Amino acid sequence: MKLTGKGRAGTLESGDILIEVEPAPSETDIFLRSSVMRLYGQQIRAVLLQTLEELDLQGVLLTAQDKGALDCTIKARLLTAVARAGGPVMPWQGEE
Repeated sequence: MKLTGKGRAGTLESGDILIEVEPAPSETDIFLRSSVMRLYGQQIRAVLLQTLEELDLQGVLLTAQDKGALDCTIKARLLTAVARAGGPVMPWQGEE
């Protein structure tokens, strides 16, 4: 599945992450900046990739600015950004 528009979720507050997603012309690209990159950069990237795989999304340009968010926050922000970008219907959106 592909996105139809752009979506954004999160903040730049401590303990949060700002995620922006939009359709990419080809492969999925992830641009990640984090205040804890050395310690948790690989884990953050893994959570982002795993969530995109669970949603069966391809061709996504994802930009993330992390300020020490937990894995559950990262996933929630990504799901919300994808829903706002016209991605697959999320459970909380109901049937369309």
